[in-house]
Amino acid sequence: MQCPKCKSEASDAARFCPRCHTTLLFECPACHSQQRHGGTCDKCGVDFMKYLSAIVEVKKAESEVTHSKSIRRSSFIRNLLLLPFDMGWSFFKDLRSGMRKS
Repeated sequence: MQCPKCKSEASDAARFCPRCHTTLLFECPACHSQQRHGGTCDKCGVDFMKYLSAIVEVKKAESEVTHSKSIRRSSFIRNLLLLPFDMGWSFFKDLRSGMRKS
């Protein structure tokens, strides 16, 4: 096969051009079928960019939830450790602000 970018020869099984490293073999992210062009899958019709951007948004939302949980947990532990020094004031303040958010 010939590379569409640099026109050098590559084997039919090559995923990338050996000279310019252009992608020659694309894999559908949904059904994992392989094809010679990107964009949309010939087998299932999925648009590669839309599918991958949807997956990125889901992963981003999951990480934000995990991050907010870890922030709350670290705040609780910090306030618990400060309890003897500020007589519970920071702990009480966080509990009170948590009640307002709910």
